[in-house]
Amino acid sequence: MPDSFKSKIHCPSSTTHSSSVNDTLLHRFLILAAIKLLKHIRPHKGSVLFVSRSLCIKYGPLVQLSEASTMRYISSHTSIPVPKIFCAFEHHGWTYILMEMIHGDKIGVGWMDRSEESKAKVLSQLKQMIQEMRSLIPPDGCGIANINGESLYDCRLPGPSLNFGPFSNVQDFHTHLRQGIYLDPNLDPELQELIVQQQSSWPLKFTHGDLSSLNILASGDEIVGIIDWETAGWYPSYWEYTTACQVNPQNYFWRDEIDKFLEPMPKELEMEETRRRYFGDF
Repeated sequence: MPDSFKSKIHCPSSTTHSSSVNDTLLHRFLILAAIKLLKHIRPHKGSVLFVSRSLCIKYGPLVQLSEASTMRYISSHTSIPVPKIFCAFEHHGWTYILMEMIHGDKIGVGWMDRSEESKAKVLSQLKQMIQEMRSLIPPDGCGIANINGESLYDCRLPGPSLNFGPFSNVQDFHTHLRQGIYLDPNLDPELQELIVQQQSSWPLKFTHGDLSSLNILASGDEIVGIIDWETAGWYPSYWEYTTACQVNPQNYFWRDEIDKFLEPMPKELEMEETRRRYFGDF
């Protein structure tokens, strides 16, 4: 697909609706044709096809159209660098998102070789970005939901579906996480304590939901992009911290850095660890 395709697309103002973006027959044809022609000759990582030096297409049955809505919302309401969205649509059960390709390295690359000063610069930027995102005000009547008030997505949560919710309040969300179990004196004491803890209240904060070093791009000491917003949405304020703390083996070093850009919430982290022991791996 030529880079000139970008000039044919004009991104409208940000919207909070999980709707298609610049979805015309011509754009669909060009994107579907590009995938067919280029998927065997251009770099392809997971669900992302890099069609040129400045464009990539994220596509597949598990790609969420709401991710495009989220990135447009973040772009228009914060200074956080995210890929620009040129086109997004659903076709035969698959989602296709044509977006800008941000040039940068995952910050985990060479992290251990960075000076402490370099690490501090990067983490300071990240902290400011996350604080800016967490200052966003949820709309009236908002519950636990994605940016457009619809179901959330997280392939790491156990359950019959990768999509779940939306929920009218935090308590309904917690009831879902513990598979509908309510407080009962016959339950294990630890489980009873978990349910009591989950009955507390937390404010809603807009949450990326996967702040792994794999999803943060840097050029030198500058953060140039935060990517992979499919798990984002309005969640209780602890969710960003507890999800970030569940690092995968590729990302284990990152656990030591999380408290430097997110407010530590040790009680909530312990609560989540208990939930996972009883109700499945996160």
